[in-house]
Amino acid sequence: MNYIGVDLGTSSVKLLLMEGSGKILKTVSREYPISFPHPGWSEQNPYDWYDESIAGMKELLEGTDKGKVAGLSFGGQMHGLVALDKDDAVIRPAILWNDGRTSEECDYLNNVIGKDKLSEYTANIAFAGFTAPKVLWMKKNEPENFARIAKIMLPKDYLAYRLTGTHCTDVSDASGTIYFDVKHRRWSKEMCEICGIKDEWLPKVFESYEAVGTLLPQIAAELGLPEGVKVAAGAGDNAAAAVGTGTVGDGACNISLGTSGTIFISSSKFGVDSHNALHSFDHADGTYHLMGCMLSAASCNKWWMEDVIGTKDYGAEQEKIGRLGENHVFFLPYLMGERSPHNDPKARGTFIGLTMDSTRADMTQAVLEGVAFALRDSLEVARSLGIKIERTKICGGGAKSPLWRKIIANVMGIGVDILESEEGPGMGGAMLAMVACGEYQSVADAAKAIVRVVDTVEPEPELVKKYEERYQIFRKIYPGCKDIFAILS
Repeated sequence: MNYIGVDLGTSSVKLLLMEGSGKILKTVSREYPISFPHPGWSEQNPYDWYDESIAGMKELLEGTDKGKVAGLSFGGQMHGLVALDKDDAVIRPAILWNDGRTSEECDYLNNVIGKDKLSEYTANIAFAGFTAPKVLWMKKNEPENFARIAKIMLPKDYLAYRLTGTHCTDVSDASGTIYFDVKHRRWSKEMCEICGIKDEWLPKVFESYEAVGTLLPQIAAELGLPEGVKVAAGAGDNAAAAVGTGTVGDGACNISLGTSGTIFISSSKFGVDSHNALHSFDHADGTYHLMGCMLSAASCNKWWMEDVIGTKDYGAEQEKIGRLGENHVFFLPYLMGERSPHNDPKARGTFIGLTMDSTRADMTQAVLEGVAFALRDSLEVARSLGIKIERTKICGGGAKSPLWRKIIANVMGIGVDILESEEGPGMGGAMLAMVACGEYQSVADAAKAIVRVVDTVEPEPELVKKYEERYQIFRKIYPGCKDIFAILS
């Protein structure tokens, strides 16, 4: 049988059609607009998600045996606030994960309610991109809209609702709202009361691999699909990408070098670090995970290459980089502030260590190394919890660079596994649909059968030693600049 994976991203929806064996038959991408109505705000129209997803599915299925499609599921951008009225109409544009309007609400949650209580109730603290602060912002600034709310949803869950008629979410995506009890995999009564969220507003919670329903008859007819196609709950984009890279099982790790960067660590046990530097979320495989998220990763390299030095030939610039582990230039990759582990929206990007003999190649190298060092900051938090990580998968646009992979391996001091096929959240979504349809008994079984490692970048002892010395310098730069960042902002 065949399965559809839907990756509902920030700039586009990417869809793939996959056989149960893991063979990808076809991929399609459809873009939709994003609006920035005020500085620091970021919004989208949920109707655009649906329209482009339906158009994308039609394109995806064209020329294929539609009768072989058994199920579909999602990976989706997290944290967005979708508010529906009593008729299930969208009340206002969705407020997205990268929207920064909620600093006052985050301060209220973290400092008035208190980080200890937030962590007790939800295993996490408030970050500007999370959903609960957005609910409080809407309550304060748009009371007329807030009064109309009948349901609040996350982006991919709105799409699932339109396809099945079921108001639903999954545990991994719900974990990023801060009104979800991660440890017990249920909504947090205490946090909902704090945010003014009524029980009836909340969708039903499913495991990521569970079916939430089947395609509505009219949708199936429009797409030319048989009735009875199952729709699985799906997962937040990072958890779905982790499934797609086989990052399941205790201590499994995946690094994503996309626009933002993440280090995702699967764990069989629930855990929270003492400073809530890492996100503690439910995993799509039925267990838990820790995640460090930096807001600017491959986007730092894109900014440096295209906006500053004015080239799109990334490979040519990286060829000029000489000896690794000896660069005297450092770069803080905080171009949009930072989430993990600093939780500082005022942090900024910084070059430091420049001298008269510093070169363009030194600065290019510093950007790549700065992202690797910042990801290691989160890795060190996980290690402080006793989690042993010996290797990692890697995905995302930045992972296509052999040089960056080598830097990551040696900064982290762990092997970096390269995958045969890396299709991100869409692939994970299709695999979750397979489990919902009984193609595989578990997410772990699906990952074992489908995900294949084709190469590994092993760390080199001498280079690891050099990078260890550089990392110990890097980790002192942010504390030294923190007060200056506050003044600049």
